[in-house]
Amino acid sequence: MRCDIVCTSIEGSHNWRKAALDSFHRVVIVGCGFAGLNVARALRGVPVDLTVVDYRNFHLFQPLLYQVATGGLSPADISTPIRSLLGKDVRVILGEASDIKVTDRTVILSDGEELIYDTLVLATGSRTHYYGKDEWDVVAPGLKTVEEATEIRRRILIAFETAARVTSSERRQSWLTFAVVGGGPTGVELAGAIGELARSTLTKDFHSFDLVETAILLFEGGPEILPSFGARHRDIAAQALSRVGVTIRTGCQVEHIDYLGLTVNSSGVTSHVPARTVIWAAGVRASPVGELLGSAVKAELTQSGQLVVEADLTLPGHPEIFVAGDLASHSHQTGSPLRGTADVAIAEGKYIGQAIRRQLAGKTVHPFRFRPQGQLAVIGRSSAVAEVGPFRLEGRPAWLIWLFVHLLNLVGFENRVLVAIQWGWNYLTRNRSARLITQTYLSHRHDSER
Repeated sequence: MRCDIVCTSIEGSHNWRKAALDSFHRVVIVGCGFAGLNVARALRGVPVDLTVVDYRNFHLFQPLLYQVATGGLSPADISTPIRSLLGKDVRVILGEASDIKVTDRTVILSDGEELIYDTLVLATGSRTHYYGKDEWDVVAPGLKTVEEATEIRRRILIAFETAARVTSSERRQSWLTFAVVGGGPTGVELAGAIGELARSTLTKDFHSFDLVETAILLFEGGPEILPSFGARHRDIAAQALSRVGVTIRTGCQVEHIDYLGLTVNSSGVTSHVPARTVIWAAGVRASPVGELLGSAVKAELTQSGQLVVEADLTLPGHPEIFVAGDLASHSHQTGSPLRGTADVAIAEGKYIGQAIRRQLAGKTVHPFRFRPQGQLAVIGRSSAVAEVGPFRLEGRPAWLIWLFVHLLNLVGFENRVLVAIQWGWNYLTRNRSARLITQTYLSHRHDSER
């Protein structure tokens, strides 16, 4: 939603090919995250006129963004250009959908270009949700984009740099206090990574103060962290977080956030927590495309802005429109909506690709069925919890499974090799080589003077 430059891979000497494709079934995919990418891949070799639209020119592996935010990986390690993934047979457009005319089967881009479709796939993902407090995004960034990850990295490293300069113990403590709001997998993994960064990596860099003073606070509004996990693994995760200096505070509702800290309410008691670095991991909301289409066709929306879909992931009353990933609310399988995780989006993308193939072949399309692969959460070095089918694992075995699963799902062979090497080096040396402050020194001064 920030780009209106349009590029196409069908131009110049390829005009003859475009004319040939005009007679083919036109498939437009909006969004090239996990769902959109897998739809496009599933349509390889199918005689369709395929167009992919995304406001980024790269596919991002979001589950590892927290490692970018804590200096373990660089953005390029978990990103791959879309064109290199899809090849020359797919028209790739760098742009953003600003309107959808369902009756005309047309997608309007922000620069005015119109894309006519026979089948439309909407997979535009989600954004950080502040529950009506959107002004908090300036003081408590979320973790959904590369820009947010590098901004969080900047704030974390600036905090340590500033702590090394201040003489007041009270001011130093406020800079060494990190508040993570949200006790789901993202918040747990981020809090654990900050703890390891402070207690393992940065001890070699800072000598003017004791890094044991670093306080990482994990706030959760519910009664437990990792609510989707079993009680045993929640306890194991809490113990692992404690070992890297993370203090968990459950049953806390955030009432206010500013540059000096946050105000929380716990059991009716309100208190202010001084913390110069606050990170938001408390929730997501579907992209605005859901609201845009929902108002246009009177589609049902959930409270988080998702489109309620049919059993085959199509929009009710519009079998030509598929919705997938974080934008879709599918509850036909169990009665409860599927979780907004990468494995669900990947499965939905593959299903939609196969469904389109079956439609074009005149075959019956069966309802979407998701086979849960389990859930994983890493807390730190050699520490994780895993629930895979009937198996319940923790510690190093779960950590090794987490490594394998993430390397397997990482897009691009080169990225898998680079990340594997980086992880191996980090494990041996406890070094996070991507701990760079990339903004200007003026930003540093502005932060330290607040």
